[in-house]
Amino acid sequence: MGVRRKARAIALQALYEVDAVGHEVEGVLARLLEESGLSGENAAFARGLVSGALQNKRKIDQHIKKFAPAWPVAQIPIVDRNILRLAIFEILLDNSVPVKVAINEAVELAKMFGSDSSPRFVNGVLGSVSAIARR
Repeated sequence: MGVRRKARAIALQALYEVDAVGHEVEGVLARLLEESGLSGENAAFARGLVSGALQNKRKIDQHIKKFAPAWPVAQIPIVDRNILRLAIFEILLDNSVPVKVAINEAVELAKMFGSDSSPRFVNGVLGSVSAIARR
């Protein structure tokens, strides 16, 4: 696994834990980053993803609601919901990687952490989101 994907996986795990059990984000991130052995630059990348996704959660969830209308956000599996939050942050708000890269990374996370249907669901939602990305 590449270091950026590993950083995204750490960010996903942090968002998952915060979402699922309500742990404090800084403590969760500190623990996960310490265990991961990521370099300072990649740890900062993971922190930025988590921070951006959480700071923009309401706006991101509105996009999820719009592009996955059959699924209330609260009923989307926690893994899928947080993969979407990370990717939508990267696609619509962060603009530091190409849209295709953000989608591919999200699908790979869905394959690693989600259910059998997660990759297709994530890809479908993000395909729709990508249509409104201004790049």
